[in-house]
Amino acid sequence: MQNSNTSDLIFDMPKLVQFISGVMTLEPGDVIATSTPRGVGPLKKGDAVEVDIEGIGVLRNFVV
Repeated sequence: MQNSNTSDLIFDMPKLVQFISGVMTLEPGDVIATSTPRGVGPLKKGDAVEVDIEGIGVLRNFVV
């Protein structure tokens, strides 16, 4: 349904990390989840939700 990456964000990642680290301590392994890209739609049984982090891997969950 959606396919996007950090280059499509309003604020770039360095700006987001700077802001977040100003209000909390970021630890190794923390994940910063950002907003929803264009094209959001309803999920239905059998749909896969994937998060792909370059150089790390893919987290894939199926809607049941």
